[in-house]
Parts: sequence; C-alpha cells; structure tokens
Amino acid sequence: MTHSAADVRHIHVLGAGRMGQGIALAFAFAGLRVTLIDFKERAAPARAEFAAAALGEIDRHLQIQVEFGRINAQEAALAGCEVVFEAVPEIMAAKEAAFAWLCAHIADGATIASTTSTSLVTELQNAVTHPQRLVNAHWLNPAHVMPLVEISRSGTTDEAVVVRLIKELLRGVGKVPVECAPSAGYIVPRLQALVMNEAARMVEEGVASAHDIDTAVRTGFGLRFSVLGLLEFIDWGGCDILYYASHYLAKEIGQRFEPAGIVSRHMEEGRDGIRDGKGFYDYADVEVPAYVKRRLGEFGQLLEHLGLAPRYNSAA
Repeated sequence: MTHSAADVRHIHVLGAGRMGQGIALAFAFAGLRVTLIDFKERAAPARAEFAAAALGEIDRHLQIQVEFGRINAQEAALAGCEVVFEAVPEIMAAKEAAFAWLCAHIADGATIASTTSTSLVTELQNAVTHPQRLVNAHWLNPAHVMPLVEISRSGTTDEAVVVRLIKELLRGVGKVPVECAPSAGYIVPRLQALVMNEAARMVEEGVASAHDIDTAVRTGFGLRFSVLGLLEFIDWGGCDILYYASHYLAKEIGQRFEPAGIVSRHMEEGRDGIRDGKGFYDYADVEVPAYVKRRLGEFGQLLEHLGLAPRYNSAA
C-alpha cells in the first residue's frame, strides 16, 4: 500500500556521511523524525567515535541555523520505515549490499530513494525487491541548504511513489523537486561538468586568472541564471544570438561549441523566443511586457541583496 506524503512522519536515511547528514538535517529541520543509519562496518570504539563526530557535525550545522535566526535553540534538538533515503558511498558493491540489507529489514511497501549522483535508477532497480518502489533522488550539497532535488525514475517505477510521495514529501520540507529521465549526469551535474571544465581550460590557456574567472561567474554568469533559466535566457535574448555565437566559437575554439540540433531547428522554424512568441517556451498567452518587468524586478532585488546594484549618480 502506498502512503501519501502527508502520512509520512518518520524518515530513514541509510548512510551517515556528509550527504546523509545533510538529508537528515533537511527533514529534521522541517519537523519530521529522522533515523540516520551508519551502514559501514566498524569496531565498537570506532562506531562510537564516528557517531559522536556525526552528531557533532549535525549539531554544528543546527547551531549555524540558530545563529542565522532560522530556528531557536530549543528547536535545534533532533526529534516502521515508510521512506528511506540511501546515501552510502558511490560504489555499486556498497549500494548493492545496502539494498540487500534494506530489503531484508523494511516492509514491501516502503519507498527507497537513492541519492546517488552516478548510478541510474534502471541499474539500481536490479538490486532491490519490488523495483517499482525505487527512485533516484539526487540532492545537491549541502543537502540541508540547497533547495533542488533531481528525481529520476524508470518505466517500472510506480507513479504514486514519484508524484504523491517523494515529490510531495520534498515540497513539504521546502525542497524543489524536478524530474529527469534516467540519463548520465542528471541535469545539474551534466551542466556543471561542461562549465567547470571550460573554466579550467581558460586558466590552462592563459585566457584569464582563476580569480577573474570566478569573479566573472559570481557577478555575471551566475547572477543571470539564478533569475532566468538557461533555456529561458535563450528565449529572452533570441535563439539567433546563441546560434551565430556558437558557430563563431566553434570556428575559433573547437567543435564542442557547435549549436545543439534543437537550436538549429528553432532557427529554421522561426522559434526565436520572446520576439516570435515561441521558443523553448510558448509565449502566446503571456503578457510579455509584464513578464519582462517581473523578471527585471527579481534581478534588481537580487543585486540589491548582494550589494551589487548600480547606484544613481554614484560617479558624482
């Protein structure tokens, strides 16, 4: 029987490392009871030492939230398994052992969410009984702070597990779940691998220093994409800008900058973005001036918060 997210009051996290601790904190912060399980074999003294260190690290992060004013000191205490988040090391043998242990100890209807960033749900389902109950739920570090959780399922995964349980449960603790196909890299790791490698190449080629590249990211690249998503940004500026810039960069730097097939097709089909009323998004029913004003307002608020907003008459 599948539970609804509202019924879930006790979360189990298998794996007590940094990611497991962060996930435990996220749910505990939201008021749910959490059991954090250290799956690694340890001698009794080492186990006690690890438990003390893990609890100390959790307490340290809770005290930071107290200092930030998000909780008070009284709320900082951490309060049959329905949902278990697996967070053991990224080694298939370790995950298979963890799943075998889990499946021997939890009910058939309990949901298993693997937090792996390198294995696909289609692979992991081979290691569990009742594979329809397993999903990937990839959290970003630090898990108790970052809102995003990437959900990936296979054709075998029970729809109710994904929609009514995992997504609702995550939204209930302030997370933002997105869904993607079982594809290597999910969304964020795939994007950031490309960008980080390109930044490293620029240092290697002497284009700019590491400091100047990171400053450019913090005060330019990153700021824009925290308000406008990448595909929304293509529509905002016009697909033609990306198309021609990509061809230029491919000629000057390398084929890795060739435009994606869908970008070329959008050019052929007249899907240039906002100005054509269609691109990656459909703007037929969007009041574009109001939409643009709203996004610019959000961007302005972010700049103000960071102390980066331009100041009127600042050169006087």
